[in-house]
Amino acid sequence: MHKLQSMLVLALMTVLPSWGEDIPQDSLQWLTQQGDSCMQQYNTFEALKYYRQAYDLATNNVPVPFAIVAKLADCYYKRANYREASELLKNIPEDSLSHESFRQLAYSYQKLGDQDSYVYWTGQLVKRFPMDGEMVAGLVSGYTLQDQAWKGIETAQKYYSVDSTNILVNRAYADAYFMDRQFDKAAAKFEQLLAQGDSVFNTLYSLGMSYGRLDSLERAYNCLLKAFLLSGMQHKGCTYRLGVVCIDTKRYEQGLGYLDLALELMRPDTTTMRAITLSQGEGYYLTRDYEKAVEAWKQHLTYNPGSVATYYNIANAYAYLLHDKTKAEDYYRLFLDLARKEENPNKQLMQMILNAEGVIKISERRKNVNSNK
Repeated sequence: MHKLQSMLVLALMTVLPSWGEDIPQDSLQWLTQQGDSCMQQYNTFEALKYYRQAYDLATNNVPVPFAIVAKLADCYYKRANYREASELLKNIPEDSLSHESFRQLAYSYQKLGDQDSYVYWTGQLVKRFPMDGEMVAGLVSGYTLQDQAWKGIETAQKYYSVDSTNILVNRAYADAYFMDRQFDKAAAKFEQLLAQGDSVFNTLYSLGMSYGRLDSLERAYNCLLKAFLLSGMQHKGCTYRLGVVCIDTKRYEQGLGYLDLALELMRPDTTTMRAITLSQGEGYYLTRDYEKAVEAWKQHLTYNPGSVATYYNIANAYAYLLHDKTKAEDYYRLFLDLARKEENPNKQLMQMILNAEGVIKISERRKNVNSNK
């Protein structure tokens, strides 16, 4: 079949004019040439038009030459249209895929979040190009993410037996050992990475974690402290682990300081949480789920305790929708405590204050009547 396609492609090309002749502007050769010219100028927008026309023209005549499919896929890939790129490339026989096209096929699935397809096609690529260290590292990491760290270890070992100095592969190799809970071997690999000059955050952090699992606490402390400083003292997990190791090594004051910082780092973004909880309350209210609306508004108050309107909304919900007079009165009082502190209340707030005071007065009268009976 492949031979027949090749013969058809050759037959098609032989009837096309040479590059030096006048070329019809609807010909396969001219369209491809224009697309190539646009790509050389990094104009993928125009190139896509020409390659698409060339692809459609070829489809109408003979099986589309793989070279044109690859060019169109390359254009789609460079425009981040990974769905189209992968759909085109997966239909090219693997032995006809160039190294670059093979990588684009695998990476397209990764960028689409299709981890299974990414691992499959990366595995196929590595079979054909076993010394592509970047793709080997990706395959090892892919297996690890699929909870098949043992497969990642086997893949890394095969490459490592030929080249033990590739930092990308060694990182993935060490991570696979760690996720496979072989912490002694993970520590040895991370130490090797440090010896290679790979003193990045992940290497130091993972080495510290490995030593922590091996109860080599002083080594864990030294590595985690370096990682903590390298992160700009902002990594939540590292800060927490460093605090725990400090406590375990009787550096109590230092450890408590790190744990306090970890707690602060782990708090959600107050501004974001204010907006989310407020919107939740509104959404539940508009869908008449008043109990959930009240709960969302209460949650909002934990991030925005000075929200006068939120106290008023909760009070109204209890008073008129959930018919809980006791809680309504409690929240009207909380509302009034805040509202009366406003130095320059607007007309709307003044009306809200009058309404709340009116509800409380009625409630107090009822209580007095009931007590006199």
